[in-house]
Amino acid sequence: MTNQIYSIGVFSKKTGLSIDTLRFYEKEKLIFPARNDSNQRYYTDKDLEWIEFIIKLKKTGMDIKHMREYTVLRYQGDATIPKRLQLLFNQLDKLHEEEQCINNNIKFIENKIKIYLHKTDML
Repeated sequence: MTNQIYSIGVFSKKTGLSIDTLRFYEKEKLIFPARNDSNQRYYTDKDLEWIEFIIKLKKTGMDIKHMREYTVLRYQGDATIPKRLQLLFNQLDKLHEEEQCINNNIKFIENKIKIYLHKTDML
């Protein structure tokens, strides 16, 4: 398998992230693009896989601090898997709490709708 090389513009299009967002992620030490002889950033297929993972973590609501912590651990190697697992379990717990909150709100709205529907049947 060849490792394709992408400029920041092409990488931006492939990921759906703006160039500014990519630069922000680099500044926050979430991604580490290589540099060519002209000091221009370039990205590879491995970077593409990693940024897709970062995007998914962001969609779970994980904050930058914890994504950065996960990134540092990832680059330290497999010995950090237990710590990475703990970060993922913590995020999963937060998602389950949010899910419970959403379910409670759904029940509240459904109950209110039932009350109104019952009242309109009486009219």
